[in-house]
Amino acid sequence: MSYDHDNIFAKILREEIPCNKHDECDHTLAFFDITPQAQTHILVIPKGAYVDMADFSANASAEEQVAFIKAIGRAARLAGLDEGGYRIISNTGRDSHQEVPHLHMHILGGEPIGPLRAR
Repeated sequence: MSYDHDNIFAKILREEIPCNKHDECDHTLAFFDITPQAQTHILVIPKGAYVDMADFSANASAEEQVAFIKAIGRAARLAGLDEGGYRIISNTGRDSHQEVPHLHMHILGGEPIGPLRAR
């Protein structure tokens, strides 16, 4: 999968599409998912053009990587999820059902999330 500069997250970063912002810094943006899969569903994205975690971990600067990890924790804390707990998910590639070719972390919480996979 290659980076598509017209993907929905790239358009959000260019402010061509609105989002419900939760948090932002120089390197990241966190916003609420428009089709939440939990009571609280936040997406955290890097502002750089990275397809997935493999691309990001190989090509992002150390500053971008640190900012991204910190943004995930900060977004969860700001949403009040740190006390009850939360799940962080990132899909990479076809087999994981990655739909948008821009790295993004899902933060799910605010309720019991259940097992990772149905048994």
